[in-house]
Amino acid sequence: MENKKNMKVLIAKPGLDGHDRGAKVVAQALKEAGMEVVYSGLHRTIDQIVNIAVQEDVNVIGLSIMTGAHIPITQKLFQKIKEKGIGDKIVFVGGVIPSRDVPKLKELGVVGVFPGGTPLAETIQFLQSISKKG
Repeated sequence: MENKKNMKVLIAKPGLDGHDRGAKVVAQALKEAGMEVVYSGLHRTIDQIVNIAVQEDVNVIGLSIMTGAHIPITQKLFQKIKEKGIGDKIVFVGGVIPSRDVPKLKELGVVGVFPGGTPLAETIQFLQSISKKG
């Protein structure tokens, strides 16, 4: 990833979580910051999310999880990423994430955790900094 314009981000809504306003707001903010964004739509399985990531050739997968199931969902995602051989994808998670769960998510491989209320500028700056490293 040479710059933010080359960054392609998948914003995904796993499981039965029907709350997508935050995910759509983040997706729009990333687009306005110059990133290419793919939105998965609601109620996606981990298999569907990984397949979209492969088909769309994204650099980054962002999960929006409001159900409290962020740890098992993230574990399943990384399991499927490994199976598909796409371990180069960067994963970040946003939503209802208690601070006590952040270390576990990072241990799983999540590079950024953005609980509800995180300023959009913080998420954008984080992704831009990643694109400069890659």
